[in-house]
Amino acid sequence: MVKAAVDDQDVVRNVLTAVRPFIGRGKVADYIPDLARVDPHQFGFALATVDGEVHTAGDATTRFSLQSIIKVFGLALVLGRDSDAIWKRVHREPAGTPFNSLVQLEMERGIPRNPFINAGALVITDQLLTDRGDAFDAVRTLLRAESGNPEVQADTVTATSEATTGFRNAAMANLIADFGNLHNPVDRVLDHYFRQCALMLNCDELARAALFLARDGIRQDGSRILPARDAKRINAIMLTCGTYDAAGDFAYRIGLPCKSGVGGGIVAIVPSRYALAAWGPGLDQKGSSVAAAAAIEAFVSLTGCSIF
Repeated sequence: MVKAAVDDQDVVRNVLTAVRPFIGRGKVADYIPDLARVDPHQFGFALATVDGEVHTAGDATTRFSLQSIIKVFGLALVLGRDSDAIWKRVHREPAGTPFNSLVQLEMERGIPRNPFINAGALVITDQLLTDRGDAFDAVRTLLRAESGNPEVQADTVTATSEATTGFRNAAMANLIADFGNLHNPVDRVLDHYFRQCALMLNCDELARAALFLARDGIRQDGSRILPARDAKRINAIMLTCGTYDAAGDFAYRIGLPCKSGVGGGIVAIVPSRYALAAWGPGLDQKGSSVAAAAAIEAFVSLTGCSIF
């Protein structure tokens, strides 16, 4: 249901007021050394409409590491090329285990449970390498076009930090390869994956970049990145799998397709209306931002926007 029409900028201001008690809560992702240095007392929020208006509050122009949010964009590129073949290599089910679990991956013989856990994203990156030759550049080019910032780039310090400490991701990639579900060299897949995760956007840019999911696959220039049915399917997987093993709680509290990242960002979609981006570096125990989740929940309470 949707409440009576409200002014979008007023909503954004009210979200900022509602989220203030949550800013600074949680713990930064200190298992990635460079992210451990981010000041947790920051918060940004942006609301982008399908008509192209953007309303912001807080630290909405401060860039942050997208981390797992980037998985949405990689999946869109793969589905835009061939929307059926990838599902033979990755499932579409909630994991129910941590996003970097090895146990489930081995039990399911190298087929990741969904494309939004790390193992699934490695397979998506592998497919992008096969399809495009350069998975990192394909995602970066998409972000540059959709965000309106032609200079979007990865933070090399963060990428190096992840590569230096990414032993579990390396273990997953090798395990997937051992089961024959990786087609490119493990080191190459990992390199492109780490650099994708280190791509930097701010809330304003992220909300703009994600609008194609609110527009049924239509990009900023009016072209189509993928069929409408596949945009809807990405939204469905975001709802069921986009917030690690807390997706059920997010669906219950918020009722919107969301994708979080350990850089503190969350992107959410109101189909046919909005793309939302919220950022707060402090994470809960499941790996999603405390403040960003509170902001999107406040938005839903203020507007009544929900897919249910």
